[in-house]
Amino acid sequence: MTTVSARILSALQPYVTEAFGVMGNGNAHFLDAVMAQRESLHYTAVRHEAGTVAAADAYFRATGRLAVATTTYGAGFTNALTPLAEAVQARIPLVLVVGDAPTTGMRPWDVDQSMVARGLGVTTFTVSAIAPLEITTAAVRHALHRREAVVLAIPYDLAGVEAAEESAPDPVAHPARSAASPDDVERVAALLTSAERPLVLAGRGAWLSGARGAAVELAEKLGALLATSALGAGLFDDDPAALGIAGGWASDRTTHAVEQADVVLVLGAGLNQFTTRFGHAFDSAARIVQIDIAGEATSPLVTDFVRADARSTAEALLGAVRHRDTDRWRDAVDARDAYHARPDGDPAAPDGRLDPRSLCRRLDALLPADRTVVQDGGHFIGWAPGYLHVPSPNRLIMVGTALQSIGLGFPSAVGAARALPDSTVVLCTGDGGALMALADLDSFIRTARRAVIVVFNDAAYGAEIHQYAVRGIDSGPMMIDEVDFAALATALGARGRTISSLADLDDVATWLGSDDDGVLLLDCKVSQEIVAPYMQEIVAVATGAK
Repeated sequence: MTTVSARILSALQPYVTEAFGVMGNGNAHFLDAVMAQRESLHYTAVRHEAGTVAAADAYFRATGRLAVATTTYGAGFTNALTPLAEAVQARIPLVLVVGDAPTTGMRPWDVDQSMVARGLGVTTFTVSAIAPLEITTAAVRHALHRREAVVLAIPYDLAGVEAAEESAPDPVAHPARSAASPDDVERVAALLTSAERPLVLAGRGAWLSGARGAAVELAEKLGALLATSALGAGLFDDDPAALGIAGGWASDRTTHAVEQADVVLVLGAGLNQFTTRFGHAFDSAARIVQIDIAGEATSPLVTDFVRADARSTAEALLGAVRHRDTDRWRDAVDARDAYHARPDGDPAAPDGRLDPRSLCRRLDALLPADRTVVQDGGHFIGWAPGYLHVPSPNRLIMVGTALQSIGLGFPSAVGAARALPDSTVVLCTGDGGALMALADLDSFIRTARRAVIVVFNDAAYGAEIHQYAVRGIDSGPMMIDEVDFAALATALGARGRTISSLADLDDVATWLGSDDDGVLLLDCKVSQEIVAPYMQEIVAVATGAK
């Protein structure tokens, strides 16, 4: 007998090789089918349902390949809602396979899961015993072609019953690249050719489409500078014209260079408030040309929008622009100097705790070059992208940023560890987010071949301290009792070290520079007094100072 759950799995297998889940009543039959196919579909058990979706999300960001998350119905499903909402906001395709109420009607512990998912912007595909192959394939097609998370719901009374015989559905083809029209190419090429200070700004969409080569060649032909959004970090890192990350995490010199651009070609970047520095990143007279597969411009700053694939459009522009004989714009800006021009920080902050800037400088020198940086949310999020070298966009993974959540660091690092097992995973988290996600510290330690966990432990919810305590709001609820994360990690089987001064890193430098497997947690006692520049900007905007 082939069950409905087994049929669902057979429909998923051509498109996925990874699944992340928590066992429960509603997905027991599905996970039984998964385990029967463990040679072709790897299953990772996490400890909290939120971790299933966060891990599948991170896996896609690291590989560009679809992954499955799975939970039970009711409480299992509702526990997964925050990372599901994040995936929607970040346009991450994944399939969340969940149990659901039986076809006979809702039970006291059931919720209207389709309605809840719809409220997040997620489409639910509910399987039947008649057409599980067709419905599952439709869910996969929707996820890949629309770049959306989907829910695949299995009614409880159908999960283990026999599926009807069913013809194999048509396979899901890769989404076609949307090409810019000749008129759009000609119009954008004219703008770029006439620009005196052109800038190419690329995001994660440019990496996904494989646009790097065409973008670099186009910039050389135009004499343009290069920059990225945070999600595009590392795309142009070895190019002499690369300024690094633009926006709130940029160095002062990069910020100044971006402000001077008169035409900005935006390839596959969403232009959120951080990239645009709340609307102040570009000169008010600059032409902002956005190339994106979104339905419309994603920022009011965009003056010219072309709905098209980044790579095909950059390649078309290469043939349409005229070669500029001058590199005055490039010669006027030392791009490499702009990329590295950040304050080194002091050995210690005025309160005696670690200065996160000097901490990150030291870590960057100690960590292996083959690294994947995973970030939780929190005030500390501004340090690693500015100070830790990132080899490519899929090596900086920030699950939670789109929704401005914290507590998804440990489970998203699980997905990164499965996606890039040969890389050293460097998880950066705050003490608040780490405590919120503590269940999946175990999952990460079990999963990672080699990893370093950096806890920026300021004994507070730092973002709230810097946004609200400075405005007179009682800081009591913003404080966190000092936690010994090194002891917690050791108890779960990892190495743990408390880092109170830069000298404490000397004891772990040998291991960091080795190829030894294992997980090392660094409980870094950082100061509350050093405020990240992006946070200063947020406060300035909120208080009307900017």
